[in-house]
Amino acid sequence: MISAHTGTHIRDVERRFLEAAADPGMGAVLMQRAAYGLATAVVRELRGRGRRLYGGSVTVLAGKGNNGGDGLFAAALLARRGMMTTAVLTAGDAHPEGLAAFHAAGGRSIALPDSGGAAVGLARRAAGSDIVIDAILGTGARGGLQGSTARLLELLSGEIRDQRDRRLAPGSGALVVACDIPSGIDADTGEAHGVVLPADVTVTFGAAKAGLLADPGAEHAGRIVTVPIGVEDGLGHPSVRRLQAPDLAALLPYPSRRAQKYSRGVLGVVAGSERYPGAAVLACRGALAAGVGMVRYVGPPAVADLVRHACPEVVCGQDTDVRVQAWLLGSGLDDGAGEQLDRVRAAATAGLPVVADAGALPVLSRELPGQTVLTPHAGELATLLTRYGAGGERSAVEAAPLASARHAVSLTGATVLLKGATTLVAAPSGAVFSQAEATPWMATAGSGDVLGGILGALMAQLADGPEHFAAAGIAAADRWAAVGAMAASLHGRAGTLASRGGPITATDIARTLPEVMAAL
Repeated sequence: MISAHTGTHIRDVERRFLEAAADPGMGAVLMQRAAYGLATAVVRELRGRGRRLYGGSVTVLAGKGNNGGDGLFAAALLARRGMMTTAVLTAGDAHPEGLAAFHAAGGRSIALPDSGGAAVGLARRAAGSDIVIDAILGTGARGGLQGSTARLLELLSGEIRDQRDRRLAPGSGALVVACDIPSGIDADTGEAHGVVLPADVTVTFGAAKAGLLADPGAEHAGRIVTVPIGVEDGLGHPSVRRLQAPDLAALLPYPSRRAQKYSRGVLGVVAGSERYPGAAVLACRGALAAGVGMVRYVGPPAVADLVRHACPEVVCGQDTDVRVQAWLLGSGLDDGAGEQLDRVRAAATAGLPVVADAGALPVLSRELPGQTVLTPHAGELATLLTRYGAGGERSAVEAAPLASARHAVSLTGATVLLKGATTLVAAPSGAVFSQAEATPWMATAGSGDVLGGILGALMAQLADGPEHFAAAGIAAADRWAAVGAMAASLHGRAGTLASRGGPITATDIARTLPEVMAAL
């Protein structure tokens, strides 16, 4: 499991660590540990891509603070390994000890001029390097890059993008490595301020930053490499967590030798309408693929007939007065589905775990229990927030998804699964999970219906098992968010495997899910 903390918290932990240290030079020690980890990660990336180390080139974009110091010390280590190193001092000055070490190792520094024409030349030269290290702004920075520095990054981003658009040989072109966090990304929230240079790899110190696991920060971070520097024991409970394959293997339900269909969970599904009947089919397919013992579909006869034809395993009816362990509500409903909305209302008040898709939201109570998991995308979340008098535009949710999801939790009391390239699951307890295994090819009609089925199936199977999560270090209050993260991860993995780099349908995702679960 990846555990991430806010930049504010990590800086506070570092401050307390240094105050308690007997050695007054411990701050310099932490910087050297960070620099060594950054340099080591650069070497590993170069070798992994089959690139030369000796004779290779590095450009470090160095700000005047400690982040710039980390980058300069790392570049000095790389210079001693035979790399040609150049530092662009974006503030005209830099960390004194770091700059001295950089010069002593043979590095060449250039102060960034105010002239826009000079920035064009610097951007082209930097883009011609093997490695560009972004060490301008650290986790304590507020606001984005300004003036000539912003212009330099804008030009450099364009140069690197052009390199890749020309489809140069695999592994060629500048590799961007962010030092601790891409400059301009808020380490607490992931929000982007101004121009940001997208990183291929972010080497972060002490622990992953929460802003690296939430878009748009996650989009700019690339792959995350965490370097321990000695303060980790004081970090405490993480702000954001990400489940990985071993976590899924430990948390997924597995039938016992004497299991039967009822002991493996029964999911009730109120979904689909005359306008969108396929949503019911896809939700049921997702649930069946996720291993639930039985699916009971409740809905109009015409939709039920379609479900029976596509999924003969599903038991169909028209009454919500049935025995189930969890409900999936709302997929494929519209304003005209009056009778279905009555069924949603009845099921939602049964006191069971509920997955509520967008179509269910109009008839749900304004105050919901944490075992209700709402599954909006950004546009639907904006509509939900508007319903509570706190709305905005979809673009506002996309710019600050972590804050938006947490706000929705505070207003509704429910667990909120915000779908996106990075899916965030926020719980009333304050816990947040972040999953990002999906491929862009999964942006296709019905994909969310399959996700709802997967989530409902897991909730039905794990409805009685908070102790199941305790062994994995997940508190009972966090378990529904953890189940949401499990569903998002499985859904993303299945879609990525089904895609293999090409187009897929929602049905392909459900069809591939058992293979993913078997491999885990």
